Amino acid sequence: MIEQFIDWVNGIGPWAYLAIFLVVSLESAAFLGFLMPGETLVFLGGFLASRGVLDLKLLIPLVAVAAILGDSIGYELGRLLHKSWFLRYGRWLGLREEHWKRIEDFFHRHGGKTIFLARFSAFFRILVPFFAGAVRLRYLHFLLFNVLGAVVWATGSVLLGYLAGESWRVIEQWIGRTALIVAILIVGVIVVIRFCCGKGQRQA
Repeated sequence: MIEQFIDWVNGIGPWAYLAIFLVVSLESAAFLGFLMPGETLVFLGGFLASRGVLDLKLLIPLVAVAAILGDSIGYELGRLLHKSWFLRYGRWLGLREEHWKRIEDFFHRHGGKTIFLARFSAFFRILVPFFAGAVRLRYLHFLLFNVLGAVVWATGSVLLGYLAGESWRVIEQWIGRTALIVAILIVGVIVVIRFCCGKGQRQA
């Protein structure tokens, strides 16, 4: 089965690089990531490079550029939709003006670290660029941490797939589970903070 797949990828040649580039780009382009298996494809690309099907030296920069481009698209979409979109659709989730102000304050204080770390979680790398653009975080500031995160993530992910060989699927599953656990913990902390802040405001 694996050998047949490798033969198929060999047959499509450069189109394999294009497929990886497009999927990784679209994964970060605000909400499309929920439909795009970007991380899985990157691990698979590393595995194929270990078999000589893809070129490792080409694959790593290609994935990094795709990630940077995708995040930039997400940022630009957030910048265009801005506050009005958040307030219009956020109300269905109980989000209001005061929550928007907290998000703005958070990104202007911790935006760089958030952008860098979000790259390593499939859940957050879909949303963080969008909100960074929506709060109008300076693009050069966004781009700096976007590039740093994309380069580290692309290098590490491709090399993991490369070194794992045919076990790339096991590593991909474990990293996916770890990212999910981290995402759940972070969301839980945010909910607790929101509840405590709301309770404190009512008492005041």
